Formats: sequence, structure tokens, C-alpha cells
Amino acid sequence: MTDLPAWSIFALSAFGGYFLGSIPFGVLTTRMAGINIRDIGSGNIGATNVLRTGRKDLALITFLGDTGKGAAAVGLAWFLLLGLDQPTRQAGMALAGGGAFLGHLYPVWLKFKGGKGVATFIGTLFAAAWPLGLIASVTWLLTAFIFRISSLSALVAAALIAPLGLLFDQPYPFLVMAIFMSVLIYRRHNENIRRLLKGEEPKIGQKKKAES
Repeated sequence: MTDLPAWSIFALSAFGGYFLGSIPFGVLTTRMAGINIRDIGSGNIGATNVLRTGRKDLALITFLGDTGKGAAAVGLAWFLLLGLDQPTRQAGMALAGGGAFLGHLYPVWLKFKGGKGVATFIGTLFAAAWPLGLIASVTWLLTAFIFRISSLSALVAAALIAPLGLLFDQPYPFLVMAIFMSVLIYRRHNENIRRLLKGEEPKIGQKKKAES
């Protein structure tokens, strides 16, 4: 792979990351338990909605799977691009991570109707640059501890990741990847933002009606 032209390396990183990220762990784990996650709560395939089934074990498996696939995409790109210069390698890793995130949000297997990407966001950041992953995780946990609202925690973490990444002088390709994912997180949380403004967003573990 290191003998390929740069555009081929970047394309393979992005598409490889996409197909890895499109594995729908929330759908697969709940289906094995005889549950259709699309009929639960918001119908989302992420760990937060899986938790609304009452099965914490399935929610944990979903979270680990969604986190792990983002990390795996970045790690695989890092391994395959070891022979290249650092800027090219970092760009390939960022494209693989961004591709995995895009795959989770818009998986081809589910007619491009996937999750909201928070777990994959965190896993991808940890694998690419652990300080970014730590920033996102701590921000999410602190916000969740105070407000007990998963979507708000994700939105705060997404908003802070780029400025804090700049503050801690993280590599440029990973900052671009983080901004890309953050913008998509806000795009995928449109309905959550509306409910937050109305004071109607459910708290973590609270059951909710399916979204229209």
C-alpha cells in the first residue's frame, strides 16, 4: 500500500474506514436478543437507545462495538501506512477515522439511516490522538453527571473538542477530523437540540416516545 500514489492511499483509507464504521452493532446485538431497536424509543441504533430496552449488557456491547470500530479504522490505517512520512500517515488516519464516523451515521446496509455517532466519535479520537479522546470523554462525563442528558453531553463535547485541541497543540489532520465529526454530530442532533430548547429532552435511562 505504501507504493501507491497519495490519492489512492487517501481513498482507500476513507472507504475502508467507512465500511468498517458502517457495521451496525446496535442492530446486530439487539436482533440476536429478539429485539427490533427501530421500535424502541427514538429508533436510534446507538447505545443510549439500546439502554432503553432495559438490557444494560446489550447497551455496553453496542457502546464497545461503536467505539471500537472507530478506533480500529484509525489503528488499521496507522499500521498500513507505517512506511510513509508522518504528515501523510496522519492524513490517512484522519480520513479513515472520518470515514468510520460517516459510516456509522450513514451505513449503506441500513439505507443510510444510522446512529448519531457519539461513541464512534470518542473511539476515533482516542485512537488518533489520545488527548482529544480524553478531552471528549471527560467533557461528556462531567456534563452527563451534572445534567443527566446524553445529547447535551455530546453537544458540549463536540463544541469544545476543536478549541481545546488547538490549545493542547494537537496535529492538524486530527483537528480537521474532529471538526468534521463535530459538525455532523450537531447535524444529527437537530431534533435533540429542539427538545433541549423546549426543556423536553429525556434524561439518561428515561424512556421516551418514538420520534416522529
